[in-house]
Amino acid sequence: MDPFKQTDIGLIPEDWGLNKLSETSEIIMGQSPPSSTYNSNGNGLPFYQGKTDFGSIYPKPRIWCTSPSKIAEKNDILISVRAPVGPTNLSFEKSGIGRGLSAIRVKQNDYLYLYYYLKKIENEIEKLGTGSTFKAINKSQLHNIKIPLPPLSEQKKIAYVLSKIQQAIEKQEQIIKTTQELKKALMQKLFTEGLYGEPQKHTEIGPIPESWEVVPFERVAKLQGGYGFRSTDKVIVSNTQLIRMGNLYQNLLQLDRSPVFYPNSFTEEYPAYVLYENDLIISLTGTMGKEDYGFVVKVPKILNRKLLLNQRVARILLNEKLQLDLDYFYYFLLTRKFLDKLYRTAKGTKQANLSVKEIYNLKVAYPAKSEQVKIGKLLTTLDKKIKSTSEILVQYKHFLTSALNKLVTGQIRVKDIEFKLAG
Repeated sequence: MDPFKQTDIGLIPEDWGLNKLSETSEIIMGQSPPSSTYNSNGNGLPFYQGKTDFGSIYPKPRIWCTSPSKIAEKNDILISVRAPVGPTNLSFEKSGIGRGLSAIRVKQNDYLYLYYYLKKIENEIEKLGTGSTFKAINKSQLHNIKIPLPPLSEQKKIAYVLSKIQQAIEKQEQIIKTTQELKKALMQKLFTEGLYGEPQKHTEIGPIPESWEVVPFERVAKLQGGYGFRSTDKVIVSNTQLIRMGNLYQNLLQLDRSPVFYPNSFTEEYPAYVLYENDLIISLTGTMGKEDYGFVVKVPKILNRKLLLNQRVARILLNEKLQLDLDYFYYFLLTRKFLDKLYRTAKGTKQANLSVKEIYNLKVAYPAKSEQVKIGKLLTTLDKKIKSTSEILVQYKHFLTSALNKLVTGQIRVKDIEFKLAG
């Protein structure tokens, strides 16, 4: 095992240096030119003002500037220096930077290594920020950030390993994005044209295949409202969670959003409000003018936890006498055909409330059972792909964090490993 030495930032390998950021790089603080020099037509240089312009690695141009005061060159590290302090990106081309950013131009070291190290200590940099209205960091504070420096060859190897993991993350993100786009396009096509290319007819919910029916919601399903559990009965430790409106955000069951728990005995005391796998639930209240309600979730299998239905969340109970496929109906409730009509029924000024009566009057596209099943299976397959890829993405991100922490502190050494490095 290689020997370590104690430094201001903790233990690092004996053969590594420790330098101030200003000794490794030129630091350019951004400056905002007159707004009259801005445009959205692509004239001049891309102009980045702060973290709002950042992507996962590279910034995304929204504004261009014909007379930028401060310039970032290709491969400069961009760091947010104002509200928030600390986040980083890489400049992929010459661009202008506003006062919310600083460009770090690496001199004799590997810019990717420094980028990853600054990403690792983002939270520590954030703590350096000062200010009452919003936090900011100045040039002197940036100058004094300590950077552990392996030999250049090892810097390049560390950057290579981390960039390969990052590329794997980006690949998974692209698969998710492509699958989501395919699902969106397919839903539009299936709920308008069906599976068999038959002639269409115009209805109050738009064009649908000629053989499909349009029926009231009330004919195919009923709504069961949740219960108004008393807040005084809440507990801290329990396996029984109350499902509130916020837990249905973006049509996903998000149990970590402000979780509230009740005694485990409540599942026996209130059996009518216990949720089960594959139950459909919908949120009934949100903000007028925003589509932050009307979210529909198909309850997934939850291990080691029971779920209770809260008020202003309703369970959708299918009419068992009708041949309605659960998955088909679930996806129909996510279409614009349904949602556009649903949001128009909301009542209230600031708070938007959906009523059971109004929902019952909404119309549902109703094809033959065999076609329902095929549509449901097609879209379920895409959702399974998104879910499995998202799980892989989470693992890769954890791996990147772990590798980053160990590589840039010398806990794992790659100096003796041979890589075919670019350039």
